[in-house]
Amino acid sequence: MKKTMISLMVTGTVIIFSQASAQNHTTWMKKTTFGIRAGVDFQNINGKDYNGNKMNNNIIPGFNTGVNLEIPMAKDFYLQPGLLLKTRGAEYSDHKTVHLAYLEIPVNFVYKPALGRGHLIAGFGPYIDFGIGGKVVYDGNEPDKKVHFTNNVTDADNDDYAYYRKVGAGANLLFGYEFANKLSFQLNTQLGLTDINPKYNNEPLSPNAVAKHTGFGISAGYRF
Repeated sequence: MKKTMISLMVTGTVIIFSQASAQNHTTWMKKTTFGIRAGVDFQNINGKDYNGNKMNNNIIPGFNTGVNLEIPMAKDFYLQPGLLLKTRGAEYSDHKTVHLAYLEIPVNFVYKPALGRGHLIAGFGPYIDFGIGGKVVYDGNEPDKKVHFTNNVTDADNDDYAYYRKVGAGANLLFGYEFANKLSFQLNTQLGLTDINPKYNNEPLSPNAVAKHTGFGISAGYRF
């Protein structure tokens, strides 16, 4: 089911890009813009533990930084694909803090009507992320663990690592304002749609356990 969802997201993005590419080339080059963005996030991991109990994790701060394109689709409507470096994680109630780093590919659909001398920004869309690093920090005497991203853990894997799923997907929601000088500020919120727990020997570690990223933040950007 998860593979099917990710495949549909990728297929839909390819179709949209193909349709956009069919526009007049001169118009495309004049109207498509490049942007940079960076901001502060507040991330958590929500779900159920191995016993089926609701997680009571605490939010931790993080950051995001990256680039995007803004491709006109219709009057005031844009397709905004991007590439972000993003940190996620949570502080668990069992005295450990999870820090994870991802490369994220969002594809947002953005509405930008004129408002004052600038433009209102409202958008939503899916994202896919790829784990690239991280660590689990323990408050007690237990040593910290490096994170290894994999979809399946076997008995032969090293217990010195903490394991998380390599690829995930979710949804974005954003709202903000772009000034006449092309500087913008926006509020972002994200909801993870896929479980971040890997399988163990091709079976879930617990049928009750499920963990998903959630987060919100504020960011600033500039369009060229």
